[in-house]
Amino acid sequence: MFSVLRKIKIYGVRKAFVLVLIRQYLNLKKIIYIYFLSDNKPDFRLKSIFQPTQFIGRGVICIGQTSTIGVWPSPQILSGYAYLEARGDDSKITIGERTFINNSANIIADKTTISIGNDCLIGQSVNIFDSDFHGLELENRNNGVYECSPVNIGDNVFIGANVTILKGVNVGEGSVIANGSIVIKDVEPFSIVAGIPAKKVRSL
Repeated sequence: MFSVLRKIKIYGVRKAFVLVLIRQYLNLKKIIYIYFLSDNKPDFRLKSIFQPTQFIGRGVICIGQTSTIGVWPSPQILSGYAYLEARGDDSKITIGERTFINNSANIIADKTTISIGNDCLIGQSVNIFDSDFHGLELENRNNGVYECSPVNIGDNVFIGANVTILKGVNVGEGSVIANGSIVIKDVEPFSIVAGIPAKKVRSL
């Protein structure tokens, strides 16, 4: 009640009313995605999920109790959704404590693991994959023959918007990945990388 009155005082009656409707819309959409469009039951707190998020796969998904997915207000909060998939029986996604993941993240552990540490900041539309999902050789592109490698992201990592991190990458503690980078090799701790493919710019 007090929060509604505070919004009215700050924004006025009309805008406060619209904000309340938007929040209710997001809550309904979040429930639909989590309870009706998901087939995985991750370990998380519902109030930590701000954007509609789909949880898929037969593997394990663990999200720290103090971490969040989705940011309000931020781009794509209404139009997008987050997607976390631990595809196989041995697949696992773990997200540490106090990590903030912005809107429209895609994190897929196909056959191995994706680990994200504590106190990370992850921008919008970030993609993290442990797999190419198809073989690179022509004869292996549709027969399910391909390799996967774990992805490990250390503590206090800052990942910009529209970054893609591919299989087998280890991102060192305290490092920064610039917007739009595609990361195919390990990132040194306390370094800044940028570009396609991402290369070290300088140390912190």
